[in-house]
Amino acid sequence: MEAVKEKVQLQKYPAYKDSGVEWLGEIPEHWKIVRMKFLYNDYSEKNRKDAELLSVTQDKGVVPRSWVENRMVMPSGNLESFKYIQKGDFAISLRSFEGGLEYCHHDGIISPAYTVLKQRRNDLKSSYYKYLFKSHSFISELQTSVVGIREGKNISFNELSYSLMPIPKPEEQTAIATFLDEKCGKIDTAIAQKEKLIGLLKERKQIIIQNAVTKGLNPEAKMKDSGVEWIGEIPEHWEVKKIKHVTNKIGSGVTPSGGGTTYLDDGIPLLRSQNVHFGNIDLEGAAKISQAVHDSMSNSKVERGDVLLNITGGSIGRCHYVETDEPINVNQHVCIVRPNKLISTNFLNALLASEIGQGQIWFFQQGGGREGLNFQALKNFDIPYPPKNEQRKILNFLEDQVKKIDQTILLQQQQIEKLKEYKSSLIDAAVTGKIKVS
Repeated sequence: MEAVKEKVQLQKYPAYKDSGVEWLGEIPEHWKIVRMKFLYNDYSEKNRKDAELLSVTQDKGVVPRSWVENRMVMPSGNLESFKYIQKGDFAISLRSFEGGLEYCHHDGIISPAYTVLKQRRNDLKSSYYKYLFKSHSFISELQTSVVGIREGKNISFNELSYSLMPIPKPEEQTAIATFLDEKCGKIDTAIAQKEKLIGLLKERKQIIIQNAVTKGLNPEAKMKDSGVEWIGEIPEHWEVKKIKHVTNKIGSGVTPSGGGTTYLDDGIPLLRSQNVHFGNIDLEGAAKISQAVHDSMSNSKVERGDVLLNITGGSIGRCHYVETDEPINVNQHVCIVRPNKLISTNFLNALLASEIGQGQIWFFQQGGGREGLNFQALKNFDIPYPPKNEQRKILNFLEDQVKKIDQTILLQQQQIEKLKEYKSSLIDAAVTGKIKVS
């Protein structure tokens, strides 16, 4: 984290003045302050349907649709109504109140739902304002320009145009942008390296789990063909069983009559697919139902030791086990897999989370052309089955190994957060003149 060490070497300007603007605070004495409407204007040029169609994104800015991995559906409206935007312009997006204004990297057209801002002065460097308009300080100012409520809220340029903006000298704008390009580039590289390491650690964890639950802990053990393609070889003394033979219950709940109108601020947790994750069950974010509704859904009451498995939607396959005796219920998107005395909860969960379980989920969902996983398919999942005492040894081994890997992952995630915080503070300090970069 060399970039952090450089923090103490940054200088200040020789003299400052009170900007009179809360989000800017003190600024260098020679900097100017001008209202936004004198720097940028709301630009609306249309009838350019042959121009390249662009996407407005929070992480990449305004870019060609081909640059965006998860592209939205192609617009079906009249492209003549779309707004023309050029490289160096800015767009006010529908989420700008959260992430700032979007810099345009390419000429083209964008949806008329966005506002295009074009500079009105020759002494403005878009490379500097690209950072200013994404700084946390400026985003706090954007909050004062929000109109509408809830999902309909947006940034009004009529409101924003009265906000006061800093104007360093053109050469200072360029110097600040060059400084931030270099420093942020280094920070982004460090973050990318740590994210790659986290990915490798997660892969390593999955391999360790996979090998333990399919091959055991004795590398010298005699092996045999399991007879199941996706399981492969297993130790000679192991068996292959159907999940239905090691469980007492496989089933899900329902949405209470009345749906979300029955949810309470306080009550018994009703788990939905968004509450079940690999590694934990989020009880804090769960919907709440009354005792009466809970009792009416007796078939989907959850018990300690149950494995909960998402069986529909984009989170299909996510699973974890219940570690509390508190009353809990589930809706139709979450399946209760209740182990019997033949298998431990943790071992069953490890199997479902491994490639063996996830592969069969994918096969029955995708191969069958289904949108979800049905109970009959789940009951007939094949799993490798070691003796109960060996399950305990495997789980003890995994607990130790996974704990070490998870601690390393957590450390890397904490370092990434510190780097992101430093990057944010560096941008804020540079664009508002709290540090001198040249």
